[in-house]
Amino acid sequence: MTARKRRSYEPGHRPKFLVVADATPECARAVHFAARRVSRIGGGLVMVHVIEPGEFQHWLGVGDVMRQEAEETAAKLLERYAAQARTVAGVEPEKVIRTGAPGQEIVALIEEDEDISYLVLAAGVGSDGPGPLVSTIAGAAAASFPIPVVIVPGGLEEADIDAMS
Repeated sequence: MTARKRRSYEPGHRPKFLVVADATPECARAVHFAARRVSRIGGGLVMVHVIEPGEFQHWLGVGDVMRQEAEETAAKLLERYAAQARTVAGVEPEKVIRTGAPGQEIVALIEEDEDISYLVLAAGVGSDGPGPLVSTIAGAAAASFPIPVVIVPGGLEEADIDAMS
């Protein structure tokens, strides 16, 4: 895959940090880091939640109701993290809801927005490992991923994140 040229430091552009917003406990750490970082550099924050389409493969009508409920849940989740970004750094993020395979939708969003310069993920601390997204992107996909990936260790305290971001 040939990545589209990043334009985040050209006149009229600014670097954006992308955070994948989900219901994992470590996601708040990624939001905290990214919000503090973009506040310091004058960048932008984009938060995306990807709804997997398999969640609606039901009878006609029922699938539509389930899709609407999933979108409402996603909007609430994004707003909760947006409130966190505003509180910790005074940053107002862009909120994006996509439907599809998470990895494909994340890459598609990066390709569509030439200012997205970094993907910020947080690693889980449980016995299950760092999490499926971190494992996928930092694993085999790392060599061809279109932008740098920042992985925030899940065990860092907010004060530690503040000191580094």
